[in-house]
Amino acid sequence: MNHRSWQLALAAAGVAAALCAAAAPASTAEESSDEPEYVWNEMQGEKLQALRAKGDAARGEIAFEICQGCHRAHALGRPDGSYPRLAGQHDTVLIKQMTDVRAGRRLNKKMLPFIERHGVSPQDIADIAAYLSRLPVPPNNGKGPGERLAVGESVYQDRCARCHGTYGEGDGDRFYPRVSGQHFRYLWREMIDIRDGTRANANPKMVQVIQPLSNDDLEAIADYMSRLPVTAPR
Repeated sequence: MNHRSWQLALAAAGVAAALCAAAAPASTAEESSDEPEYVWNEMQGEKLQALRAKGDAARGEIAFEICQGCHRAHALGRPDGSYPRLAGQHDTVLIKQMTDVRAGRRLNKKMLPFIERHGVSPQDIADIAAYLSRLPVPPNNGKGPGERLAVGESVYQDRCARCHGTYGEGDGDRFYPRVSGQHFRYLWREMIDIRDGTRANANPKMVQVIQPLSNDDLEAIADYMSRLPVTAPR
């Protein structure tokens, strides 16, 4: 393998690791971000560079090939929630999560050795995000038990819709992720982790909103979100 091929392989592997890290269990070890105090979604550093870059979806598709072992073909994730769907997610959200993992804001001890900055540039991150955001989202995502959907709908519309949208479409301009089309078990696990402080890069406002909710309440919300239409009505 020549030097250029090795650089491309390293970059692809690094991006893949960053994406897979978004779904792997977060580390609880005493590790600190390289930014001493976390300010949610602060616009600086490589995140700002990636957001300003013009993403190339064709390059992103090539880089994503190695990611399919975790996130599956077309970035559809796994219904058991072990890896999330990335298809159709807002590019801004994807950039934020990848750069948060790399900077240590979203801690994951297992994946950190694979996502060092020397392997992946902000342009690479923008390319991957551009590709993933353009992928279609079929309605065959993992669903919940369907037993408390009325409760889930009531709590979601009261507490969550103002940020994530009535139909779970999210808001890319405000970095609020799309939740429609996502796997139930992934949604449930992430809400528990955010409530309990395991996911360190969460929006403090969301933490406040879901802190009073029980695991059963969060299960009902996740179940409802998993059944929202993948195409929002016009």
